[in-house]
Amino acid sequence: MRTDRPEFEREPIDARGVGEVERPLSLMERLANNDGVRKVAIIVVLALVWEIYARWLGNPLLFPTASDTFTVFWEDLRAGILPERMLTSIQVLVMGYAAGLVLAGLFTTVAVSTRVGSDLLSTLTAMFNPLPAIALLPLALIWFGLGKPSLVFVIVHSVLWAVALNTLTGFRSVPETLRMSGRNLGLKGARYVALILIPAAFPAILAGLKIGWAFAWRTLIAAELVFGVSSRSGGLGWYIFEARSELETARVFAGLLTVIVIGLLVESVIFRGIERRTVLRWGMQR
Repeated sequence: MRTDRPEFEREPIDARGVGEVERPLSLMERLANNDGVRKVAIIVVLALVWEIYARWLGNPLLFPTASDTFTVFWEDLRAGILPERMLTSIQVLVMGYAAGLVLAGLFTTVAVSTRVGSDLLSTLTAMFNPLPAIALLPLALIWFGLGKPSLVFVIVHSVLWAVALNTLTGFRSVPETLRMSGRNLGLKGARYVALILIPAAFPAILAGLKIGWAFAWRTLIAAELVFGVSSRSGGLGWYIFEARSELETARVFAGLLTVIVIGLLVESVIFRGIERRTVLRWGMQR
């Protein structure tokens, strides 16, 4: 037996009182939605806590105030002392970081191309990745003497294994469908890595680049504290050590502040820019 479903007619609801579907954001809402503004606000709060605690402690030799540190930082910046030290450190860092990336790329290319290469990289990473780069300073002194080659050597060690490990992990997580597509197109060796594996594994590679940068920057400052004493290489590490020797605690804090500022700039400008133009645009991360 067939029964027709009755039709219902309803009057449309007046939605004028529901509210605005779309409206321009206020200035405070736009600022709250801005990542940079939120991070700056966090830094300002930390600086205020630092200032309040230092004033409460009342011992500039032990813990200078934020205002004193910023004053020394600005004076040395205007005098050209800090820019000169920063340039010296960054030059060495770029050389070591670039050499480490090249070696990591070669190791991972061989590792994904042959089984022996994969076993070799896994073994070397397990052996040398836990080894602190700063522990190689005596060996670097024996092999390369005082100066930039020794600094570059320890930076390469700190970068190579972290980047290679993350890159290899990213390559191994690439879906088999993409791998088979590359093989069906006849891609092998470096072309297979560059056209198939690197784009698919780029989030892991980018994470490795960040970790390698952090390791390299920390290793450089620590190494300059030693090499600066021996050969007066003139980097930020030597700046910090020199200020400590003269009991200028505010200048020590200014040197540490410079290290932090450079780290923040590299992370927020360089790596964040790469991330926006790659993995975020490709929809690989949220």
